[in-house]
Amino acid sequence: MTLRLHGVTLSGHVHKVEVLLRLLDLPFEYVAAPADVRQTDAFARLNPLRQIPVLEDGDVVLADSNAILVYLAKRYDPAGPWLPEDPVAAARVQRWLSISAGEVKYGPANARAVHLFGLKTDLGDAHAVALRLLAFMDAELAAGAWLAGPEPTLADVACYPYLACAPEGGVDLEPYPAVRAWIARFEALPGVKAMPRSPVPA
Repeated sequence: MTLRLHGVTLSGHVHKVEVLLRLLDLPFEYVAAPADVRQTDAFARLNPLRQIPVLEDGDVVLADSNAILVYLAKRYDPAGPWLPEDPVAAARVQRWLSISAGEVKYGPANARAVHLFGLKTDLGDAHAVALRLLAFMDAELAAGAWLAGPEPTLADVACYPYLACAPEGGVDLEPYPAVRAWIARFEALPGVKAMPRSPVPA
């Protein structure tokens, strides 16, 4: 049965799931779920919180991008590198999944949402979170090619989309060469589709 991914192309949360589907070479159907669709009863039956992404895999219906990443890695590539079995390695990946739902979301993702979608939040706070995160990430990536170990994992998949398009929120990546090199490395992985870019604010 074909996997079905419900989302919109400009969502980084949706994009990270699409990236992993492509990295795992899994065929899937993309189902557009803009705001008006998410308000329907049919969508609410998939996710009562009316959020994207949603993944359908036969009788399995999952919401939350990080939860979907874990499912796909465990279901379709359990022996692969994406979510290691080793306790320490798994914990390192989980740390970055938490960062993607915390600092990445409240920093570069929120700053971008202010410019692109009119999100009502403090842009100064979002920029401050983004700058602290980028300084930390740049130091981590200066010491290693990937976020959680010697090869790419779900840590990189989860953090990539909103870091790649951080300039769309007025967050300059120029001072962070290790982060920029990591984005380029990630986008060069076989099968990766780069996060769609939108105009950078003046």
